[in-house]
This record gives sequence, structure tokens and C-alpha cells, in this order.
Amino acid sequence: MAMPVATTQPIVGVDVAKNELVIYHAQLDLLKSIANNKSAIKQWLKELPGPVAVAIEATNIYHLEFAELAHAAGCRIYMVGGYELNHYRKGVNVRAKTDALDAKLLARYLKNEGDELRPWTPPSPMYNRLLSLFRRRAALVQARVNLVQSWANEPLLKAALAGQVQSMQKLELLIEKMINDHLKEAGLLAQLKRCMHVEGIGFLTGARLLTAFERGEFRSADAFIAFLGMDLRVAKSGQKDSRRSLSKRGDPEARRLLHNAAMSASRTVAWKGFYEEQRARGFSTTQALVILARKLARIVFALLKGQSEYQSKAG
Repeated sequence: MAMPVATTQPIVGVDVAKNELVIYHAQLDLLKSIANNKSAIKQWLKELPGPVAVAIEATNIYHLEFAELAHAAGCRIYMVGGYELNHYRKGVNVRAKTDALDAKLLARYLKNEGDELRPWTPPSPMYNRLLSLFRRRAALVQARVNLVQSWANEPLLKAALAGQVQSMQKLELLIEKMINDHLKEAGLLAQLKRCMHVEGIGFLTGARLLTAFERGEFRSADAFIAFLGMDLRVAKSGQKDSRRSLSKRGDPEARRLLHNAAMSASRTVAWKGFYEEQRARGFSTTQALVILARKLARIVFALLKGQSEYQSKAG
């Protein structure tokens, strides 16, 4: 367990927007706004009397530059998910939501919960490149799907639409080639093939799981599942046992790919029986696929962690 941050470094909460950072220095009871750019961040860090512990809400990509610069300056960084912060706000009865209040709330969260949090470390350049490619491909696929759906009833534009869709599909293939090239450059193609031996795991899912695995040292498969946002939130008290739901932390594209992999795996000899068993236990189609997706992710983690070869359940 980490030492409580309240006894080590001064605590700072940082609320992030695209163009502005609102920073609350708890020890000094000082609230300050700065531009969200490299020069302003470096100037703020330079003015600090020493390293601080920073709680920052992970928001899209706008928090990354601050986090990387502050980490390089010796600060200890703690990423707080929007879900956690929102529920903490309700738990401590903060009824308003402003940038300044959120900065103070982040500092308060770190002070009270810091000994349960794990400091953030910057990902490798390779991880950043791959994650960027996966996100761009996901955005492209979504745009293509939306375009096809919105133009479905426009017969006069059918030919033009087909050409546009074909161009977008070519771009998707180009991104997939770039992902493969990055993995090849990093010497990870053998690892990728190890993943793809699992029924249902194709190139994209295998590459995305491998990218997640390369993010850092995971203590266990449970930690890996939690990083993917595939762990369950459980609400149980007395006789009440509420419906379980995914935490959905992390990258949604990884979960989408895993879901697709589970759909494919559920039709294979190796996993059809497992899937049907979950359905027979009363789980819905979606729930059974989630269970199978977690199973696939655990197997991939075990293969990558142990550098072992997959033994198929088929046959």
C-alpha cells in the first residue's frame, strides 16, 4: 500500500479544460487559472517551491501535457476518473459544479483517498502512437457507419456514397497497416500471433490487448481487466443486491473490440458451449458476451504474462 500523500508532498487539484487549467494548492489555499499550454505549465512548475502531489481528472487528451510535464518535474500524479469524482462529489454533498470547486474537490479526494491510489506514470511513446491510431480508426469507423445510415434512403446519391465509403475503408486499412508496422518495429509481432491463436481474437483485438498489456506492469489478470474497464461494479447491502455493471474505465474502443471478439468466439466450437452455458444460467445475450469477453482477455493476459502458447479448447 502506498504511503498517504498528505504526509509527503503538498496536494494540488487540477481541473482541466481544452484551453485552461484551474489549479488549487491546498496547503496555500490558493486558486489559480493558467492557460493549458506548454509555456504556461512550465512557468507554473518553475514557480513551485518544490514537487507536489497532483490530482487531475482524466479528460480526453487535454490533461496529458500537464501530467507529463509535472511528472518530469518530480511531481507525483494521480489520475481521477470522471465517474469516481462525480460520485465523490455526491458523497461529500457538494451540490454545485464549477471549475474552481472541482479543483478543490480533486485536492480533497487525494488528501482523503491518496493511500488507496496508485501514482500515474507516463506511457511509452509506442503506446501513445498505437493508442492514437486506434482512436483515429474508431472515429473513422463511426463516421462511416453514421454516413451510411444517414444516406440509406438517398438513392440519387448512391454512387457518390459508395465511392466515399470505399475511400474511408481504404483509410481504415491504412491505419491497420500502420498499427502492424509499429508492432513490427517494436518486435511484438510474435506476441500478436500468440494472442491471435485464441478463437475469436483477430488482428485488431489482439493488437489492442497487446497495446494495453504493454502499458505497464499488471499485478494480476484482475488488474488487467480493470484497466480495460471490464471489471464489475457491485452494489450489495443487506438483502439488496443491485444489478452489476461494467466500470467502463479506460478506452471504450478496447471494450468494443473485445465485445466483437466475444461475438465471434461464441460461434466457434471452442467457446459455443461456454457461451450457451451462460445463457442457460439466465444471463442475457449481452451479459453472456461480456462474460466471454472477460474470459478471452484473461487468457490473452496469461499468454502474454507467461510467454506460453495457447492450447485450444476445441476438439
